[in-house]
Amino acid sequence: MENYSIVLFILAIMIVLSAVANKIKVSYPILLVSAGIGIGFIPGTPTIILNPEIVFLIFLPPLLYDAAFNISFKEFKSNLATISTLAIPLVFLTTTAIAIVIHYLMPEMTWPMSFALGAILSPPDAVAATNVTKGLGLSHRTITILEGESLVNDASGLIAYRFAVAAITGTSFIIWKAQLQFLVVAAGGLAVGIFIARIVAFFLFKVKQNSLISISTLVITPFITYLLAEEIHVSGVLAVVVMGIGLSVFTGKLFSTETKQQNKAFWDVIIFLLNGLIFILIGLQFPYVINSINHEDFMPFIGYSFLISFIMLVLRIFWIFGHSNNLKKAIDKRTQNIMGFRTRLYSDKKIDWKNSLIIGWAGMRGIVSLASALSLPLVLHDGSKFTQREALIFISIVVVLITLIIQGLTLPLLVKALDKHQTEKPSLNSSDK
Repeated sequence: MENYSIVLFILAIMIVLSAVANKIKVSYPILLVSAGIGIGFIPGTPTIILNPEIVFLIFLPPLLYDAAFNISFKEFKSNLATISTLAIPLVFLTTTAIAIVIHYLMPEMTWPMSFALGAILSPPDAVAATNVTKGLGLSHRTITILEGESLVNDASGLIAYRFAVAAITGTSFIIWKAQLQFLVVAAGGLAVGIFIARIVAFFLFKVKQNSLISISTLVITPFITYLLAEEIHVSGVLAVVVMGIGLSVFTGKLFSTETKQQNKAFWDVIIFLLNGLIFILIGLQFPYVINSINHEDFMPFIGYSFLISFIMLVLRIFWIFGHSNNLKKAIDKRTQNIMGFRTRLYSDKKIDWKNSLIIGWAGMRGIVSLASALSLPLVLHDGSKFTQREALIFISIVVVLITLIIQGLTLPLLVKALDKHQTEKPSLNSSDK
């Protein structure tokens, strides 16, 4: 009964703070995380330790499904090159960069432990990106790239995390076997997602006129998809994402107009409650992890967290600008000369410097990083206590908070500054003439 009361209390706070955030024009995840930290430090507040299994099973499937279901498949497909390069090679590059930095800053961190931290922090979060960028007036394409990247990179990040944890717990690590396993896990997730999407689509078509059954089916499908994929040791995250995108393609054939409206209203409420609850819980973890580390290490760990956050941001910005430049060159090569006239084929797929900077800045971390950190093993391969576990969890949570609060608060300012620059530019040109 006590846990039940706490959840209700947190939900009530979340609803009130979300209304306040709407009034003061601040992204509600940022306000909720800050409130969670503040509540956690109030004397007498019960310690709430977030079970990672709850995040992976209860929160992650519906949140990923909703984001995947509502993404534009046409836009997703046309920007697949950009989404893929952000979601796979950048994730592994960021993992490696973080591992190198933390290994040399903290020599007691072995390479497997360092790579585990890199894998925890490398993937930006779909939930954070969707909520922080909402209402900023970003182009539909930019939002699609951010959401698409966040949906896919959770899978690559969690797979890298699996390998690192396996090395920590003593499982032999061979690079070619790891690469093969990555392909198997990813391909298996894709296959499960497609398989479930086809079965569910067939069923929904048969019960098209029954909105209650249709919506109920969509509620349980993300959980079944995730559990089935994880049970056969493939990517549950990727399976849910593929299933959600697959069902969204056939929306017009599977649902009546009335069912669409009811389904949207239902999911809007569910996702709002889940989002709010998880962001407050992220904040509530901070006081707990502070008490779990040596207070002498507090300031150095904070410094390491800021350094890691800075490296991730710079690396991401350089990566997206490099990709944008390569994309421009590739598009220009495709531009053909036909009968003396230069066509503009593919010119609409270029990413200008403004949107490149926004995409680079919007790489917030969130619930996947938090759950991965809390899932770290308690013992090492030799049976001894994993003494660096608390340090890794502390740094992970601080980095999540830094990206959510600092990048989340400054992103609207960046967007406004870029919009102002764009509107002022024509007037400056005209005066020059």
